[in-house]
Amino acid sequence: MKKIIYTLIAIGLIVWAGFILVGNKKKMEEETAIVAQQNEFITVRVDTVKTEVVHQAYRANGNFAPLQDLKLASERGGQVVQVLVDEGAEVRVGQTLAIIKADLQSIELQNAEAAYQTAKKDAQRFENAFETGGVTQQQLDQIRLQLQSAEARLNQAKITVGDSHVKSTINGIVNKRHIEPGTVVGPGTPLFDVVNVSKLKLNVNVSESQVAAINTGDEVRIKASVYPDKEFKGKITFIAAMADSSLNFPVEIEVINNTENQLRAGMYGSVLFSSQGEDIPAIKVVPRDAFVGSVSNNEIFVAKDGTAQLRKVVAGRNFGDKVEILDGLETGEIVITSGIINLTDGAKIAIVE
Repeated sequence: MKKIIYTLIAIGLIVWAGFILVGNKKKMEEETAIVAQQNEFITVRVDTVKTEVVHQAYRANGNFAPLQDLKLASERGGQVVQVLVDEGAEVRVGQTLAIIKADLQSIELQNAEAAYQTAKKDAQRFENAFETGGVTQQQLDQIRLQLQSAEARLNQAKITVGDSHVKSTINGIVNKRHIEPGTVVGPGTPLFDVVNVSKLKLNVNVSESQVAAINTGDEVRIKASVYPDKEFKGKITFIAAMADSSLNFPVEIEVINNTENQLRAGMYGSVLFSSQGEDIPAIKVVPRDAFVGSVSNNEIFVAKDGTAQLRKVVAGRNFGDKVEILDGLETGEIVITSGIINLTDGAKIAIVE
């Protein structure tokens, strides 16, 4: 009897385990199907093709660079005996920043000075003697040559000793100090990085239609992303004569910093070019980010029926973050602006805000 009961219990456990395994398998298959379905969709962001009036004033973005960036290196070898400035210190042209040990060079300078004074006195005696016929013209020429040679050696010794005093050649701020007292340096060893940020350069790119409306010397307004409530003055100093591979023209703008030097090299900035003429009547525009690759490719993905459809378009004028559409899109159509790198024609998409 007990054997029959144990047998029935064992059969029950096997059946129960079978149901559990079947249930788990079904659940795993359902979860796998959900994941597979989710992976079929590519997440994107979208915008709408609009018809609107476009202001001819436009904005171009770039990064600030220092007007002067000095990488100060040692001109001679030796041991650094004094470092006179710290990082962040303001320095002026001709200011001594560090001193390199120059005992041997100082002795050479003293010897060169003594040799020069001796040659100078000898030359003076020969000049006097030549007037009375005591020496020949050849002897006088030789002593004059010796004096010139002694003077040249003296000047060279002065330069060598002078090189031991490391001096700034620009006004600016010490951005990086590479040495400490006791550091042994050789010719070409980096010593200091000095940057001048009283003025900065802002390099931007402008399109063909925009470059025709600006000139070297034009004054422009400058904004920095970290100071949204401040405005700085700028002046166009360079406009490239040839476009780059994206059919844009590099433009350089000199920016005047404020008295607190709040602008720093590497910050993100924008130039606001003044309006040229009247506003442009309503035209079709899309965000610049909607283009696949660059604007010159003239390809845009349109979101339709849950898929991304690649569309050939004809782009017109460039207005910074907006581009005119001459053909290929209608007002109100939905274009994809983010996630484009993962898309192919006909790919399923999931739109997010």
